[in-house]
Amino acid sequence: MFHRHAPGRRPAARHRLAAAAVALGMLGSHATGAWAGGHRSVVPHTRITEVSPAPGSATPIAGYAIQSAAEVTDPAAEVSSPGYSPDGWYPAGPRSTVLAALLAAGRYPDPFHSTDQRRIPQADFQVPWWYRADFTVADTSHRTYLDLSGVMSAADVYVDGHLVAPAKDVTGAYTRHELDVTSLVRPGKNTLALRVRPNDPDKNLTMGWIDWLQPPPDRNMGIVRDVLVRRGGPVALRDAHVVTRLDVPSLASADLTVKATARNDSAAPVTTTVTGTVGATTFRRTLTLAAHETRPVTFSPDDVPGLHLSAPRVWWPAGMGGQPLYGLDLTASVAGTVSDTAHENFGIRDVRAPIDADGARQYRINGRRLLIKGGGWSPDEFLRWNRTYVEDRLKYALDLGLNTIRLEGHLEPDEFFDLADRYGVLTLPGWECCDKWEGNVNGSETGDKWTAADYPVAKASMAAEAARLRDHPSVISFLVGSDFAPDAAIERNYLDALGAADWPGPVVSSASDSSSPQLGGSGMKMTGPYDWVPPGYWYAKREGGATGFNSETSAGPDIPTLDTLRRMMTPAELDTLWRDPGARQYHRSPSPVFGTLKIYDQALAGRYGAPTGLTDYVRKAQLAQYENVRAQFEAYGRNATDADKPATGVVYWMFNSGWTSLHWQLTDRYLDQGGAYFGAKKANEPLHVQYSYDDRSVVVVANRQAPASHLTARATLFDTDGTQRYDRTVRDVRVAGDGAHSTVLTLPAEVSGPAATRLLRLTLTDASGREVSRNVYWLSTRPDTLDWDRTDWYHTPTTSYADLKGLNSMARVPLSSTASTVSADGTSTTTVTLRNTGGARTPALFTDAHLVGADGSPVLPVRWSDNEVSLWPGESVTLTATYRTADLHGAAPRVRISGWNTPQRTVPAG
Repeated sequence: MFHRHAPGRRPAARHRLAAAAVALGMLGSHATGAWAGGHRSVVPHTRITEVSPAPGSATPIAGYAIQSAAEVTDPAAEVSSPGYSPDGWYPAGPRSTVLAALLAAGRYPDPFHSTDQRRIPQADFQVPWWYRADFTVADTSHRTYLDLSGVMSAADVYVDGHLVAPAKDVTGAYTRHELDVTSLVRPGKNTLALRVRPNDPDKNLTMGWIDWLQPPPDRNMGIVRDVLVRRGGPVALRDAHVVTRLDVPSLASADLTVKATARNDSAAPVTTTVTGTVGATTFRRTLTLAAHETRPVTFSPDDVPGLHLSAPRVWWPAGMGGQPLYGLDLTASVAGTVSDTAHENFGIRDVRAPIDADGARQYRINGRRLLIKGGGWSPDEFLRWNRTYVEDRLKYALDLGLNTIRLEGHLEPDEFFDLADRYGVLTLPGWECCDKWEGNVNGSETGDKWTAADYPVAKASMAAEAARLRDHPSVISFLVGSDFAPDAAIERNYLDALGAADWPGPVVSSASDSSSPQLGGSGMKMTGPYDWVPPGYWYAKREGGATGFNSETSAGPDIPTLDTLRRMMTPAELDTLWRDPGARQYHRSPSPVFGTLKIYDQALAGRYGAPTGLTDYVRKAQLAQYENVRAQFEAYGRNATDADKPATGVVYWMFNSGWTSLHWQLTDRYLDQGGAYFGAKKANEPLHVQYSYDDRSVVVVANRQAPASHLTARATLFDTDGTQRYDRTVRDVRVAGDGAHSTVLTLPAEVSGPAATRLLRLTLTDASGREVSRNVYWLSTRPDTLDWDRTDWYHTPTTSYADLKGLNSMARVPLSSTASTVSADGTSTTTVTLRNTGGARTPALFTDAHLVGADGSPVLPVRWSDNEVSLWPGESVTLTATYRTADLHGAAPRVRISGWNTPQRTVPAG
């Protein structure tokens, strides 16, 4: 994230998460309860890991007992031996930071509520912590290895009382280590113990939080990926992968090259037969390996004709085609006995990202140009992995019409990329800014300069991530820099590692407009904004506006719903939230730049009028966030096919938050949805009619592959009391597919009438008269005025605001509402019909439907067909909400209806 070149930039009824409801080292997305509080002695009941005896198996350690080294006086040899009793230790999951385990055990209060995280003493995590686990091995005739990664920051590794590897060799969150422990393990119970060192992202090549959230007191020290116990015979198969070459643009054929290494781990020569299959194609090769020899094994279409595929099943991003995957299986046998196996899933697709004539990176997937529409990803603050929670968020991304997730550091476990492959969500992983990763190149920013010991760690990190991610078709690039590009020495290390791994996609020097010696220019920009700007900002082809590839940007604060605010803040904090724009907001950022909501609150009051209370503040915030997020995506969508300086990509900063936040989120920590969410969803709907803030044009955009014709577009302008001031219909509208747009009409510069605030209703209907897109804007006869000359790295100041205060005088409008629900196979769908039954002309503006349970709290996650809709008298709309039936917890569903000028009511939906 860019924050980076100016003084003052960001430095690098209550609900609580119930410890009993949080699985060890994992995160339940809707757990509630009370903090048990206080220190208590814990006798961990960690499950003993039973290691599979099968050659080629990889058994993850099931969990650990952990304890501070300050509390453990016993020698390491004793702690790491079977029979040692970890009395008073805490249980931890298989992937768990220290603090995640302590939270699960009830040691500390809910860090997501108020400022309770400050109550967790940082001193507890400034010493090493022990991670201890027992595992059983039934048969020691096979070889045994530990496969280790995800250590923050480093660890001494012991097995059965012996030091296997010191912390100087097992360091870095992304490095991967294979430790041969064959000579140490015994039949029956064995013990693994790791003495994990404290983490400091400014000093270690690990993970940090920059200015996204208040950093966890333990700084995520721990083990956040599975530790695997591998078994095998004398010959080990490693580095299995498939290099694909798709014929573009025909897509008529593809060549597959299967690669692996065969390693003889014995002290004598061995003859092995390596057999493989891809689909119906089988291949084999026999080779003799000298003692301890490692040799590459390659199968190509030249020697295996079946690896040349005709009419391959091509992988596409969601909305562009299907997501088929292929499987590779390899087996190494010695004297007819299986010695090792390997399996990899892979997809066939072609990714290219050339630099266009304007210097912007333009992605092409399987030969088709693609506007990257993405969001910045945040894991849980304590790195707790929960597959369902991650899957829910990826489904939200697709619901919003996004096609890409950017991961700035915090590269998630394998299952994340498996899910992205399955759902067709593209991913842009890369290293993070503002800490040790860019310490050599970021000038005065935080992050220590590298020592000689850091270069091999960085190269090993790149090699491990490249090997892990290369077969995932969802991964379309790697960004070896974020705010800054690497210098020549670091870049060479990265590129050597990527080349050795057969990295299949583009490598990008940074996410900012910078370059590195070999890769050259990034083709991306990081010009902000990160704080509030008006909707019209996005249409300017300068700074963060809709031109080129903006790798991270948004109008900053995203105030969550009132439901979420009441979960995360005290009544006193909520009072300060709306009353005092200059107050430090703990739930915004630790950064001095983003610590308050002053810029945002001044704009909210200047455009909509000063808030009269918390509820009024939140409803104005949702309205403002809807119009701003919608404008951001609409501007980039409209400009994507321009001949001059087209928009090629935009990443909303951020897609989600890892904790309870007041900024940078399209969906909040609890997966609730407000104006930002539905503004993005509206802008990215498949066939979309939109208004342009810069030139008043009305445009139809095809956010889909197929073209459309015989459309009818209508634009109607109203005063806020419903008085019609302008109306025009254009028939036989056509628009090509794949992101093309068609300009339908241009609104006049002036329209009669005294009102300063106007409502614009746009509709798009197909040949049958069915409405396929509807979009409502609140506009002002007085524009927002930007002071471009005072633009800094995080925003462009606004010197005068649009006048939208006329919305406050809109008459109250009654809505009739009915709802019903059907359930099948664990999924429920609630259908809601809303009708404006008012007898006058006033529309019901920005009407929100929230699915709620018996206690009135939201049922989450939920996917709405549309929401936050506006209805003129006599108009009706039918909305659907889809969700897991189990999330009702046995209650009958209800729907809470509220709106800008609509009385709130809740209707049954059973």
